[in-house]
Amino acid sequence: MKIINTKDVNFKNDFDDILARAKSDIKGVSSIVMNIIDEIVEEGNVALKKHISKFDNWEVNSDDDLMICPKQMQKAYENIDENLRNALHTAYDRIKKYHEKQLPKSWIDFESNGTILGQKVSPVDRAGLYIPGGKAAYPSSLLMNAIPAIVAGVEEIVVCTPTPDNEVNELLLAACHLCGIKKAYKVGGASAVAAMAYGTQTIPKVDVITGPGNIFVATAKKLVFGEVNIDMIAGPSEIGILADSSAKPKYLAIDLLSQAEHDEMASSIMITTDEEVAKQTSIEVENYLKTLERETIARTSIENRGVIIVASSMEEAIDLMNIIAPEHLEVMTQNAFELLPYIKHAGAIFLGENTPEPIGDYIAGPNHTLPTGSTAKFYSPLNVENFMKKSSIINFSKNAINELGEACALLADTEGLTAHAKSVRVRLED
Repeated sequence: MKIINTKDVNFKNDFDDILARAKSDIKGVSSIVMNIIDEIVEEGNVALKKHISKFDNWEVNSDDDLMICPKQMQKAYENIDENLRNALHTAYDRIKKYHEKQLPKSWIDFESNGTILGQKVSPVDRAGLYIPGGKAAYPSSLLMNAIPAIVAGVEEIVVCTPTPDNEVNELLLAACHLCGIKKAYKVGGASAVAAMAYGTQTIPKVDVITGPGNIFVATAKKLVFGEVNIDMIAGPSEIGILADSSAKPKYLAIDLLSQAEHDEMASSIMITTDEEVAKQTSIEVENYLKTLERETIARTSIENRGVIIVASSMEEAIDLMNIIAPEHLEVMTQNAFELLPYIKHAGAIFLGENTPEPIGDYIAGPNHTLPTGSTAKFYSPLNVENFMKKSSIINFSKNAINELGEACALLADTEGLTAHAKSVRVRLED
């Protein structure tokens, strides 16, 4: 694994290259995705069937073939190994408990002049969840997207997932049953996003679309934003690690690979203050690579998008990591909590050597749908509020409008909005 030092003459150029790796080539696929969206809008299910035949390699004979039957979900749930079913329940319970703490509250405030102001928080009517498939199926993504919607009180949840060769992952089906999903469809890619955004003869139009996907899914979400709300534009998975001399190279190495095995575009970046830790971690990465089932994918990721940076101080290391703003950030230092106040930008922060990133992927409780590509500087993890919206509550008494009305009308006058001003003054004169 490549090692660079902040003291190197070319470090700035090397670091700029690291930042550039996070950029998604949305422009490059926008025209393709726009064509797919247009076809879904114009042709509905006819276009869906055509896209499934082209991209997922199976023929849809009827509209009913697009749907996944709830009885199929129940059967998968009943047939999975008991230990696996128990693990799903443990994850479900922990994720639900965590997200229940995020629920925003409606509130009302009463002012002395009779003004009543407040906020009403309501769930959206229908949420669309995109659950990846293809190279790997992710039942955990179903839990992480469905549970906050359930906690928010969303009445109807729609799930879309690609099914290459018309095969559905049994554990994903089991997770759907556990979450009480009634509407799930064998549709993937940009086609699924378009179908949920605009609706087809079979798939209902939703209010918000969440969930990760490839560059085509991310681009489609960006293009339909405004027609529906979305959670974020997510790119390839990332991990950043801050490490000092106390960190164990074998832990660091396998944690870096935990993201590299996702796909060839994943980024694994470690910044350490100890040169020996850097060297030993690089050696351990190579040792572990030979043992992985997805060695080819992980090796490509590490060789093209993996790097270990040796920094002069932990302060410098943190500054660089804040610029990177990784999706996942592990803090593998002697006193991890002491660094927490200085970490400004990261999707999820894992503190201490016993908190590897996969703990967050499956069982800890916080959401694993996280901002990538440095967007942690302004995006948050998927949460309950992604499935809710707020309405302002305003009620003025006669005393209140008498007290504040002229100031309001004066501001309207300055903007040249005569009707605005008169709608207030007519009440002042009454």
